[in-house]
Amino acid sequence: MSIDAASLRASSAAAQPRGRGRRSTLASIGLHGALSVASLIAVFPVFWVVVVSFKPDAKAIEATPSLFNDSSLDNYTDVLTGAKGSFLAWFGNSVLIAALTTVLGVLLAATTAYALSRFRFPGRPWLLLSFLVVQMFPFAVLIVPLYNILLKLGLQGSALGLVLVYCSTAIPFCTFMLKSYFDGIPADIDEAGRVDGLSPLGVFWRLVLPLARPGLAVTGFYSFIVAWSEVAFASAFLSAADESKTLAVGLQVFVQQNRAEWGHLAAASVLVAVPAVIVFYAVQRFLVSGLAAGSVKG
Repeated sequence: MSIDAASLRASSAAAQPRGRGRRSTLASIGLHGALSVASLIAVFPVFWVVVVSFKPDAKAIEATPSLFNDSSLDNYTDVLTGAKGSFLAWFGNSVLIAALTTVLGVLLAATTAYALSRFRFPGRPWLLLSFLVVQMFPFAVLIVPLYNILLKLGLQGSALGLVLVYCSTAIPFCTFMLKSYFDGIPADIDEAGRVDGLSPLGVFWRLVLPLARPGLAVTGFYSFIVAWSEVAFASAFLSAADESKTLAVGLQVFVQQNRAEWGHLAAASVLVAVPAVIVFYAVQRFLVSGLAAGSVKG
């Protein structure tokens, strides 16, 4: 029995869903135009900071500064050589604090999230609730109690004290994210590992963590950004000495009550953003899957 082409086209058209129609050409043009305008609005401030970073301080505040006239690398040279602030010391402090916060925060959050995902123990619901409640408090409210705690522990003014503070704010969110991700990993993997003779720690370290790399990338990136760009805690809990500041706090040197070095501030801001961009591109392939898994599973 032969089937003609018209019948095939008719059956194919009937099989297609009728709920969604093709977008019209005018609607597509309007949508892409709106997205283009929104993208330009979002990118322009960053572009202008880069432009200002090449301008002398006096030219940076002009109403209509030119893009190429008076441009030089003097601002970057002054910032990197220490002629304006102790940028390299700030950079080293920020790298140390951000790295310790990322490693310690992800390690503690991963072990806590795994325990909450796999084990049932007294107080488990209240522990989850406490993590949620902690996220509801503004950071400014926590400065005074955290300051008193660090003072009693002898950690006030030290980098280790600031790392512990950052971990206390990052771990609750990271725990919630990783618990949702661990819930999506079949428990049969744990059983198979124990049958093969692995300890609970071995199962967690050798089997579960490699499967949770997207979730670890998301939480690691979050912990890094928290420590890299935070200002309030770093201003309150670090020593007032210039060499003890982080980058986010050190940038305030360029804007004082009686003067503002906008060109140097813009150059330092660009340099501060570079490590964050590098870290983002290093983990970007895990971010989408990790965020999606952490938001819908649980």
